Amino acid sequence: MFGSSELYEMPINVQSPEHTQYLATNPSPSFVHVSRDSTEGKNDRVSINSQVGQGERRAEEVCTSPVEPYCNVPPIPFTVDEVDVEGSGSGGNFNREVGIYGQGGMLGDIEENRVFRSKKELMTCLSITSMRKKFQYKVFKSNTSFIVVRCVHPSCSWRVRANKLIESEYWMVTKHVDKHTCPTDFKTTRRRQATSWVVGECIKRRFINPSRVFRPRDVMDDMKQRYGVEFSYSVAWRGRECAYENLRLGMPEQSYNLLPGYLHMLMQTNPGSVVNLEVTDGNKFQYLFIAFAASIQGFSYCRPVISIDATHLKGKYRGVLFTAVCHDANQQIFPLAIGVGDSENDAAWTWFLKRVKDVFGENPALVIVSDRHRSIRSAVEEAFPRAFHGICIYHLLNNLKTKFKSKNKELEQHYIAAAKAYNLQEFHVLFYTLCSAVPGAKEYLESVGLDRWTRSHAPCRRYNIMTTNISESFNAVLVKVRELPITTFVNEVRLLCQRWFQ
Repeated sequence: MFGSSELYEMPINVQSPEHTQYLATNPSPSFVHVSRDSTEGKNDRVSINSQVGQGERRAEEVCTSPVEPYCNVPPIPFTVDEVDVEGSGSGGNFNREVGIYGQGGMLGDIEENRVFRSKKELMTCLSITSMRKKFQYKVFKSNTSFIVVRCVHPSCSWRVRANKLIESEYWMVTKHVDKHTCPTDFKTTRRRQATSWVVGECIKRRFINPSRVFRPRDVMDDMKQRYGVEFSYSVAWRGRECAYENLRLGMPEQSYNLLPGYLHMLMQTNPGSVVNLEVTDGNKFQYLFIAFAASIQGFSYCRPVISIDATHLKGKYRGVLFTAVCHDANQQIFPLAIGVGDSENDAAWTWFLKRVKDVFGENPALVIVSDRHRSIRSAVEEAFPRAFHGICIYHLLNNLKTKFKSKNKELEQHYIAAAKAYNLQEFHVLFYTLCSAVPGAKEYLESVGLDRWTRSHAPCRRYNIMTTNISESFNAVLVKVRELPITTFVNEVRLLCQRWFQ
């Protein structure tokens, strides 16, 4: 541990499909043990202990806020027997589906004796029904026990009355006059019921696949095609955000609160995985490191050449994703570890690479390949003093073109050939041709270090890994999921690695 430490426990209640079996065999809440460094001048360091048995209460402080479910799921058919409706005094047996979804998961219509889980679901179904049948309604009376809505046309007979069930949050439609007597020319494509949260309910199933691109314009076109309703671009944008919140663990702030519980369950279901979560003195997220057990076990069968890279996250709080990958025996991309930090700086890179060293070790034959970022160079020197640090030849080529303002294709051909040459004699011939074509290139490339970008001068074997293409390809696969909240993003990375390792 780091300095004097205090133990904290946080209850976990993550109800995702992956955890159903675990929760079935462990019905009582699990606890994450968080060790907080209280040494003056140091950041808090949080280590999650997956070996702690359930029911242990060693903590001095317990977080009592329950963790929200992993994902919101549509309501399922529900049977209500012998219930009374407030204000009606009626009772009886009936079977009705609860919620806004009807048969086959489609959005259902309003009908008598239909039961909804909440007043909000009832209003959502009313709005969807009005959009589908092309009319508008207004709330005539509403309180905590009943609600009455009517068509906006004063002479129309369409109306709905719903009452709250006694000692329950459920609402039931007790009266429904499904007949419109308003003029046909009264209908319009612009309806006030098409609010942002209603639009979000209608389109949220479009976002079950996190990599799907659904722009506000696509939302407008989809709603016009399905319901014949038109609304502004701002309503479409806000509706899309509501759909994100419903299907992607809610608000980004909630996702950070779910992260410790998710990491605990991750280690429970993936024994041997390594997880490091670090927070600041103010208990704010700072760094995250994850290496799956399959990656740790498989690295010993891979070539000792690690490609590292960083890319920006696109969520509300931004941040940077750090990746470390290598090639397996089949020349396939083999993810080793991921990390999340505040920005691409010396401290973040050093923290990430030290975690990589702790997990995968260091040997004299190890090669680290990266771009020429200054923070990476200083971090590699500190974390891997015995490893050889090579440069991606394409990043150096772009620097060469920028410095000498050259678009000569022969420059690129001679440079790539010189970098990939296997022996010194071949290299000197190609390098002389390159320097003759571009005056000043010799001094520039030598100042970088011939051993860092050429295969013939490298003190260790780089094999065919002369670029950071494998790490950039891994980042490209995650280009869409980088928009997700932190916990959902980590889960998508887990699912990706699980598919690749199968």
